[in-house]
Amino acid sequence: MSRRILRSRQVRVLATLGPASATPDTIGRLFEAGADAFRLNMSHGDQAAKVDLIGAIRDLERRFGRPTTILADLQGPKLRVGRFAEGLALLETGAIFRLDRDPAPGDAIRVHVPHREIFEGIQIGARLLLDDGKIMLRVLAHDADHMVTRVEVGGALSNNKGLNVPDVVLPMAALTDKDRLDLAFACDVGVDWIALSFVQRPEDLAEARKLIAGRAALLAKIEKPAAIDRLEEIVEACDAVMVARGDLGVELPPESVPPLQKRIVETARRMGRPVVVATQMLESMIKSPSPTRAEVSDVATAIYDGADVIMLSAESAAGDWPVESVAMMDAIGRSVELDPYHGDRVHFTSLRPDPTTADALAEAAKTIAATVGAKAILCFTASGLTARRVARERPGAPILVLTPDIDVARRLGILWGSHAVHTLDVNSFEEMSTRAAAVALKSGIAVAGDRVVLVAGVPFRMPGSTNMIHVLRLPVA
Repeated sequence: MSRRILRSRQVRVLATLGPASATPDTIGRLFEAGADAFRLNMSHGDQAAKVDLIGAIRDLERRFGRPTTILADLQGPKLRVGRFAEGLALLETGAIFRLDRDPAPGDAIRVHVPHREIFEGIQIGARLLLDDGKIMLRVLAHDADHMVTRVEVGGALSNNKGLNVPDVVLPMAALTDKDRLDLAFACDVGVDWIALSFVQRPEDLAEARKLIAGRAALLAKIEKPAAIDRLEEIVEACDAVMVARGDLGVELPPESVPPLQKRIVETARRMGRPVVVATQMLESMIKSPSPTRAEVSDVATAIYDGADVIMLSAESAAGDWPVESVAMMDAIGRSVELDPYHGDRVHFTSLRPDPTTADALAEAAKTIAATVGAKAILCFTASGLTARRVARERPGAPILVLTPDIDVARRLGILWGSHAVHTLDVNSFEEMSTRAAAVALKSGIAVAGDRVVLVAGVPFRMPGSTNMIHVLRLPVA
């Protein structure tokens, strides 16, 4: 018998699956603990294993009567140095160190870098960060085959360590050959979101959008400093964004990440795109059954800022306490949203609706719901755009989204405050009112005699035609 899980919080929880959470039983427990969506990290594991995970996630729809949401996170280009003759080398601070395209094993004087795009795009004075920023080099000279650098922060460098180039836009595509194969696979098996790594400019999204061909929604990960310079253009070109704090924190000073997080969240909210805050949110829960107070405060800050989604990475994928990590995210979300000042803080972000009927009605729905004490705002939508516009306003009432398209219902799993219901289409105002009342009562979001606010577009089944708002009192038997 199916059971509908209707969350009592507005912020959404995205849980990464991995070795600690790869069984159907654990996935079900994560869902019951509060996971609204699941992330598949395409950097790890093979495609066959992902098929089993997707099957287990989709099975939750039958068990709980609620659409499930799956995000496939593409690996993106991984820049690395080559190998060393002795496995590692000690780079002394102040020393000269050469990076070149010679594949011979390296030493304390030089090392191979196999990425020609770095040599093509690098500039004198640019920084090179090695091993997650533990070692820093400054470029003194370069040509098509080598770079001469000064070691500004030294240390031991071992084989195949990561290389970050934060100060220049590299002439390389965001999609690798592996990413293209993973993207095709993910779309073929019906994932709902594709997350694109290494986005530096809005043009990076074009190839992924073309390959997806409408089969999934596109999320841009903001993890490169170059992306910040063209943030609004990138947000405009995608369907959602992620604040990927891990890579941002490598390429930028740690103290610059919090204000950038707020800027990205604010920009995404203002432009009506769902925004995910990710990385190290409950890092200590990889090994501990409880988080630090600082981590709880960090998660709470993202919720107060109005983020749509808070994400777990290794905590749910590889940690010792995956279910407890999700339950903690759920508890923090519910606690913050019970704060009587939560609404005021969420609305610190100034939103200026576009001069359209749809945006005007979305803003009005929030005000009307508050004025008449409506228990919910019900959106009828064919594309999800109506729901996204209403969620952008961060209303005090939950958003119940009715759509005849199961793909749209699944994609809404990362939208703030939305509870998607896959339902039959409607053909008239009377049918819409009857269906809305039935769904509101069945979901438990309201009871007989309560008011709800309906938002829809007439004629029906025309995406982007939001033009109607109605206050409905649920019938008393």
